[in-house]
Amino acid sequence: MLRAGGILKLAALILAFLLAVFLAFQLLEINVDFKFGGVMSKSLPVNVAPTKPTPHKCGLSKACPPGHFAFKMTSGAASVVGPRICLEDKLLMSGVKNNVGRGINIALVNGKTGEAIKTIYFDMWAGDVAPFITFLKEIEEGTIVMMASFDDPATKLNDEAKKLIADLGSTAVNSLGFRDNWVFVGGKGIKTKSPFEQHIKNSGDTNKYEGWPEVLEMEGCVPQRHN
Repeated sequence: MLRAGGILKLAALILAFLLAVFLAFQLLEINVDFKFGGVMSKSLPVNVAPTKPTPHKCGLSKACPPGHFAFKMTSGAASVVGPRICLEDKLLMSGVKNNVGRGINIALVNGKTGEAIKTIYFDMWAGDVAPFITFLKEIEEGTIVMMASFDDPATKLNDEAKKLIADLGSTAVNSLGFRDNWVFVGGKGIKTKSPFEQHIKNSGDTNKYEGWPEVLEMEGCVPQRHN
């Protein structure tokens, strides 16, 4: 039989052996984790924050080419929300600016610089068409003319007013009727019909609102005048 001192020495050796084995496994686990983590960090793609798309002027879907002015506009919504006209990231007319009204809303823009010349609206339901005709005749050559309807753009329009608007490049003005929605961009001295025009008839069969058609929205790039 082993003496008590021998038993204690044997127990101490066993404990030392077990401690050494435990420490060895701990170090091995740390080393494996470190190497595995390094491999994973190399193999996994780095999360790159997505870059935000560059906003275009007036919120256009794409940028305009050089030598063009970016615009975006909407007609009025029924008799509640006024039209909105933006050019080159500048809000020219809107309900927020408190410069829109029932009838035909107009922004005049310098065709060379893109600077706003005047904003005004003419009531085509209860107003007088004569001041509107005078205004149209006084527009200077080379001016960009932007028009948007609100509520009713047509009741007081006569043939003379329609002819003056048609001379600015409009094709839809001759069929413009009571509570139609209409947006148009033309110019004084334009030689062809404008490609920037939308018109929707007031019809009980297709109206989005009770008594009014849906809102029209139009965007585009107006060529800058150089002469």
